[in-house]
Amino acid sequence: MAVGTPFHERTSALCDSHDWRQWSGYLSVGSYDDYVQPEYAAIRNSAALIDISPLYKYRVGGPEAEGLVNHVVTQDMTRFAPGQISYSPWCDSDGAVRQEGTIFRLADDEFIVCAAEPAFDWFKRAGLGFDAELEDRSAEIAALSLQGPHSRALLDDATGGAIADLGFFRQRSAEIDGVRVEVSRTGFTGDLGYELWIPQQHALQVWDALLDVGRRWQIKPCGLAAMDVARVEAGFILIGVDYVSSESAHLPDERYDPYELGLGWAVKLDKDNFVGRQALLAARDRGAARRVVPLEIEWQPLEDLYLEADLMPDLPMTVCREPVPVYSADGSQVGRATSRVWSKLLKKYLVIATVDVAHADPGAQVEVEVTVHHRRRRAVATVVKPPFYRPERMRS
Repeated sequence: MAVGTPFHERTSALCDSHDWRQWSGYLSVGSYDDYVQPEYAAIRNSAALIDISPLYKYRVGGPEAEGLVNHVVTQDMTRFAPGQISYSPWCDSDGAVRQEGTIFRLADDEFIVCAAEPAFDWFKRAGLGFDAELEDRSAEIAALSLQGPHSRALLDDATGGAIADLGFFRQRSAEIDGVRVEVSRTGFTGDLGYELWIPQQHALQVWDALLDVGRRWQIKPCGLAAMDVARVEAGFILIGVDYVSSESAHLPDERYDPYELGLGWAVKLDKDNFVGRQALLAARDRGAARRVVPLEIEWQPLEDLYLEADLMPDLPMTVCREPVPVYSADGSQVGRATSRVWSKLLKKYLVIATVDVAHADPGAQVEVEVTVHHRRRRAVATVVKPPFYRPERMRS
């Protein structure tokens, strides 16, 4: 049975929609109200507070902590100093991605690995022989994501000026209402934002303090549905939606290597041997047969499909995760669309899809299956250069 996060006493009182979702055994708010748009608007226009406590958090410490982490992930952790954060996939011995996540370097001999799905046993098995300790701290650490253009000013106000100069993918300690928290310049919205890592016993105190300070910055509690819209606009892939872990793959084509996911930049083949290195060398040399790409469905041909049925276009305002086929112009299936949503900000119908490499370059045209009045039709879509949306403030 799912249980509440450390913030459940507050989130449950605010969740008028009763839209609850299960995430890693926890109850998480899908949306607080019946309509997701005000929460999405907070992400892009003011400040949104999102409970991300169900993320898994693993501490790696000891004399060979760096060696253990570096052996498991594809990034080269020797290049990251204390206070820096890395984003990296980790693979099985065949080079297929098990998962991707963020790795926080707290000290020379201490790391936190943050993941969306369980990874403790894999890190433990893959790290055998290293003089390092692995601890599951998931239940001890509550987590909040504070995202939006007002997030910097709000958080700097709440921490007494401690984070104004915190750089992108950096972290440091700060105090909020007397509680020591770890603050990272990270997030899953493609906007200016931060994530707060809080001792679970002080979760409600920090939540209350942020909402109190945040009133002047138009802060709004936000659920997973609005964050999902923002992550598609940012072009971020989501495990279990745009790809599945190699651990749970049933068929060969469900196994993705990092190059197919667009994560080849995070594979450092020149570092010491790591899990999957030989397979990834071969994958790089032969080239990807398919790629995950962003598509934009063209408006006029799509509108024409609806007008033929005497209907106005009815497009998803929250992310549709039901896969549908992607076709070439000759009618051959060349992939599948895994995330799609109408972006009110961009006024575009956005898609994340896996397509054969011959159709994966920006400018290539394909057709995405859509349903109009219970009939399957095909809408013209164009491959675009990622991301769909990235404001300068995200990294500034």
